[in-house]
Amino acid sequence: MADQKRDYYEVLGVDKNADEAALKKAYRELAKKYHPDANPGDKEAEAKFKEASEAYAVLSDPEKRRQYDQFGHAAFDGGAGGAGGFDFSSMDFSDIFGSFGDIFSGIFGGGGRSYGGNSNGPMKGANIRTRVDLDFLEAVFGCEKEIELTVKETCTSCNGSGAKKGTSPETCSTCGGKGQVVRTRQSMLGMMRSVEPCPDCGGSGKIIREKCPDCRGNGFVPMKKKYSVNIPAGIDNGQAVNMPGLGDPGRNGGPRGDARVEVRVRPHPVFQREGFDIFSNVPITIAQAALGGDVLIDTVDGKVVYNVKAGTQTDTRVRLKGKGVPSWRSKGVRGDHYINLIIKTPDKLSKEAREALIEFDRLTGDSLNEVARQTGKDPDDGGKKKKRFGK
Repeated sequence: MADQKRDYYEVLGVDKNADEAALKKAYRELAKKYHPDANPGDKEAEAKFKEASEAYAVLSDPEKRRQYDQFGHAAFDGGAGGAGGFDFSSMDFSDIFGSFGDIFSGIFGGGGRSYGGNSNGPMKGANIRTRVDLDFLEAVFGCEKEIELTVKETCTSCNGSGAKKGTSPETCSTCGGKGQVVRTRQSMLGMMRSVEPCPDCGGSGKIIREKCPDCRGNGFVPMKKKYSVNIPAGIDNGQAVNMPGLGDPGRNGGPRGDARVEVRVRPHPVFQREGFDIFSNVPITIAQAALGGDVLIDTVDGKVVYNVKAGTQTDTRVRLKGKGVPSWRSKGVRGDHYINLIIKTPDKLSKEAREALIEFDRLTGDSLNEVARQTGKDPDDGGKKKKRFGK
């Protein structure tokens, strides 16, 4: 029944004013997600694929879309004054690739009803990864490090052929040296043709009857080599430096892969980093906080003098502009260094220092006797008069 079907615009996830490009884009995404060949045996995916194809078949046709916008699903079942005559259940799915060829060619990488890649063409080699440890300041200002990589080099015994000395690889009889075979199978879309790597030669187009004992038929042997890597200033923990052409060899004349050198930065005892900014805590004395004065602050550039303002409170944050991490995005640009000024309370006082501090308190508000002054009682001696400090 018509009322059992979802709205075609809802199925494709587009607005009712969607143009042809928007419809095509939405259908491509759904077709790629729910295509039966990508979801073998999944009936739900098959149903969703058919539903999306039905919606696109209607909305991509201007006349059918006009009828649908006017009469809804009834336009195609003969009701509500609709034109009728369009029965999607009878649509020839075997020709869907021909009908939507430009869509499916983008999804599967080929035209018509076949898809697949040329597995016997030049292919770039695999990337290899390694890791290097850096001190905090090495990451901030950059450095040069030596690394050791295990790389594959052409086997000298077989000159890279993989065949035992005195023998040669043979052309694969299954694929005729092409490295790929064509498979034809029946699906809900009709007869489907796909191009796949040859199962006998693995896509190389060659069969090695007697393998080289040194490389075991691979054509390459592992070797350890040392390289110098330039670590750029401003690199952060977890980032990597790419070294092109130092990875595994390519296939069929393809280029080598790359070496990826991941950086692990050791934490610093004083500095913390967030992006290109640096943060640290700097202790100051009560006298420095109250009276102000110069203090020495550690930065990645060394010690700098900073003038603390009189009356500074603990946890006051100040900024040292341009004293952070150099930006690898913009040459000559650096982050900032933010410091939290923390008032340091002495934990040991001499008799003279204690008396001086009591006198200081008396002159600046007598906070030590605030409770006694307001209550007239000592909360710790059962109601007796509280003895005043300094008396």
